[in-house]
Amino acid sequence: MVDLANAAVFLDFDGTITEADVGVHLLERLGDPAWRQVEDLYFSGAIGSRECLEQEWALLPRDEAALRRVAAEVPLDPGLGDLVTSLRHAGAEVTVVSDGFGFYVADAVARFGLDVLTNEVDFGTGRLEFPNLDRCCPCSTCGTCKQAPLKDAQRRGRHTIFVGDGASDRKAALLADVLFAKGELADWCEEVEVAYTPFRRLRDVGLALGLRQ
Repeated sequence: MVDLANAAVFLDFDGTITEADVGVHLLERLGDPAWRQVEDLYFSGAIGSRECLEQEWALLPRDEAALRRVAAEVPLDPGLGDLVTSLRHAGAEVTVVSDGFGFYVADAVARFGLDVLTNEVDFGTGRLEFPNLDRCCPCSTCGTCKQAPLKDAQRRGRHTIFVGDGASDRKAALLADVLFAKGELADWCEEVEVAYTPFRRLRDVGLALGLRQ
C-alpha cells in the first residue's frame, strides 16, 4: 500500500481523465487526413511528441469556437471527482500532466481545482506553445515533459503515482514509483517489462489504492 499522505499523483488527460483522446477526436472531426501519417511517424519513433503536435496542429482549422466545441464533445471519466476528492482527503497532491494540444484541459477540469501542466494555444497568433518542455531532459523532444514534475516530487520526498494510457506517458512510466496503465501504455509495459497495475476506469485506480469510492 502507498502512503497517500506523502504521495504526488499525476493524471494524464487524453484518454485517462477523458473517455477518449480529445486530440484524436479533434483531428478526426476537423483535421486534414494527413494527420494519420504524422501519427504513424510518432508511434514509430521517427519524430517526438513536440514535432508530432506541431505538424498535426497545422492540419487543424484556426477556428477557436469550433475547436472548443468539438473538444467539449468528449466526456470525462465519471470517477474523476470522487478520485480527486478521496486522494486529497488522504493527503495526496494531484496534478494533471498532458502532452496534447492543451487548450481544452484547464476548462475541462476547472471545477476540480486541479493544477495543470500542458501545452498552450495562443489563439491570437494561432501558435501552439510549449511552456512545460524540459530542454535539460536527455530526449528533449516532448511538448510537456512528464518526467520533470515527477522528479521534482521525488526530490521533495514524495512517492509518485502516475496514471496514463498512451505513448506520451512512457517516459513518466519509467520513473513513477507506482504506475497505473491501460491501452497502448499497458501494451508497451508488457512489451518492455515495466511493472504496472491495469485499470479501465478511474474508479479502479481509487479502489486499488484502498480509497473509499
